[in-house]
Amino acid sequence: MTAAGPDLQYLRARLALLEDRVRTLVRHRQADDPEPDDPFRGLYVSDEAAARLLAPVPSGPDADDAGRRAVQALGDELEAGGHPLLLRRLAGTAGLDDLDLDLVLTTLLPDLDSRFERLYGYLNDDVSRRRATTGLALEVVGAAPEDAGARARLGPASPLVRLGLLRVEDEDRPFLTRALRVPDRVTAHLLGHPDPAPELVPYLLEAHPYPVPLATRLSRALGSGARLLHLREHAPGTGASVAAAGLAEAGLGTVAIDLTRVPEHPAPVELLRSARREALFGGAGLVAGPVEVLAAAAPEALRVLTTAEVPVLLTGHDSWDPRWAGGTPLSLTVTPLEPADRARVWARYLDSDIGALDGVAEHLALAPAQVARAVAAARTAAAADGTPLRPEHLRLGVQAQNAAGLERLARRIEPEVGWDDLVVTPAVATALRDVTARARHRHTVLTTWRMRRGGGRGVGITALFAGDSGTGKTMAAEVIAGDLGLDLYTVNLATVVDKYVGETEKNLERIFTEAAGVNAVLFFDEADAVFGKRSSVKDAHDRYANIESAYLLQRLESFDGLAVLATNLRANIDEAFTRRLDAIIDFPAPTEELRRELWARCLAAPLPVADDLDLGFCARSFELAGGDIRAASTTAAYLAAAAGRPVGMGELVAAVQQEYRKLGRLVLEREFGDYLTLLR
Repeated sequence: MTAAGPDLQYLRARLALLEDRVRTLVRHRQADDPEPDDPFRGLYVSDEAAARLLAPVPSGPDADDAGRRAVQALGDELEAGGHPLLLRRLAGTAGLDDLDLDLVLTTLLPDLDSRFERLYGYLNDDVSRRRATTGLALEVVGAAPEDAGARARLGPASPLVRLGLLRVEDEDRPFLTRALRVPDRVTAHLLGHPDPAPELVPYLLEAHPYPVPLATRLSRALGSGARLLHLREHAPGTGASVAAAGLAEAGLGTVAIDLTRVPEHPAPVELLRSARREALFGGAGLVAGPVEVLAAAAPEALRVLTTAEVPVLLTGHDSWDPRWAGGTPLSLTVTPLEPADRARVWARYLDSDIGALDGVAEHLALAPAQVARAVAAARTAAAADGTPLRPEHLRLGVQAQNAAGLERLARRIEPEVGWDDLVVTPAVATALRDVTARARHRHTVLTTWRMRRGGGRGVGITALFAGDSGTGKTMAAEVIAGDLGLDLYTVNLATVVDKYVGETEKNLERIFTEAAGVNAVLFFDEADAVFGKRSSVKDAHDRYANIESAYLLQRLESFDGLAVLATNLRANIDEAFTRRLDAIIDFPAPTEELRRELWARCLAAPLPVADDLDLGFCARSFELAGGDIRAASTTAAYLAAAAGRPVGMGELVAAVQQEYRKLGRLVLEREFGDYLTLLR
């Protein structure tokens, strides 16, 4: 016998009892049918039929007590053999009795045996109505049509209808002639098919439970009878993993659903009813989030979750709002995973490939589900390269977990440079490496060792890069992002600063909110335009400008990511910002030695160069920043390409002349020396 055998055996036994009742009803009808051979029966009402309709209606068939006892004994025997029956488990979970089950199975008969379509058409006295009506179903189960309790079993507040186990159609008809239907998913479940309803599949998430002490608290709450719980998460996705672990400790499965796209569904209420029914079928709890998204867009759909008969664990970033439900659930905060926990999560999914981790991602705030997807994406990339899993594949997998929402507000840069490409003074290089060390170990220092207590401050790292244009601030931010295996997002101030009061703060809030769900470096160039000094209040403009700065002070403190502010004018940054910065790095103009190194890097292969290049002279004579040297080298390459020859001193001096004009500097003989003749 197959695994589904006992369920089918029990189901067939119960259906056989109802089939006998249908046979009895047919015999009653045939014995009292004055026109059995009328080809137009069901299409008109004759005088004899009208008289028969006015006659006393015979009571429904008596229940076969012996048959019912035999079916009960069969069910007990099958469950004693170690196989919990689906039908009985559904009855226990949904609070159904035998009458409820009989109504469902009576409605189900035509879906399992096509003979009952015609039999029901005959009993309905209408060949076009081949499904059970409410009146016929009550008659089959032996309930009187005027029995209020029996009729309530098919009402909108009944468990059968409320849980989506039975649908009552044709609501414009009188109650007894309304059609009944069992949804296909209910039929499939009773036949032992485990797959969820197709309309629900795009919204389901794979559960990735991870046991933490908080999961044990959830398990105890569920064991005490709690049916609605709320988990506030700092890192997206961590709440769902902890909720799944708590359900597992309580002996329950998990049905996890993503609420971000549910409001887009044409019928979000029905969709969540399907999710609730799926949890009911699986003896599971329903994990759904983020709750604040659903509350804002479809509050009527949220009520489906807050009033569910199954355990519901709602996750989200916001605190619980009492308006979301009539009662107040147990609300708990899910803290980010400790470094040791993150390492164990990576080890679980990497398994034998743990060597590929190599410090790439232990510092990243990824939920277990994101880690699983990152590892899967990394393995796909490794297979495409035909190589074993390597750290660069893991970096690609991690970057693939970043949401696209931030790209609408900032420009994404995939780092292509490393420490060897950065030409700065040793002091600056040391300070930059210190920033990466802070980013890697911030959770250990700030969370585990609790070095940042109170004040509602986050675990973010904020650095200020100050220096003239072209001294390497942007490139340094890109190097840090690449070393940490992160993307760099450059905030476009044109999308942030707004002349209308309060709009700048809203734009920044959107950026910080999106960045909270992304493992990336957030780079504010020309930061003094947004993070400028507060001034004394002389008019309304000063007041609102100070409010804007005060908001930024608060928002930076609660930010949990890595932010880099760059400015050409350090003196313009408000002192209150500098106190809250983890690092301030001054980028000086390059020395002659660094300028020579910059010229050599910018004019390196595969660029063809002539033998007359005098990089020592360029470094000694032209006091240019790194960005200016790069721009001049690019201009020289264009000039050489147009002339069809390698880059020589002629092209290089002409490019420097153009760069001087851009900078508003004079072309002096003492700087260009003998090479000035190349320009003339």
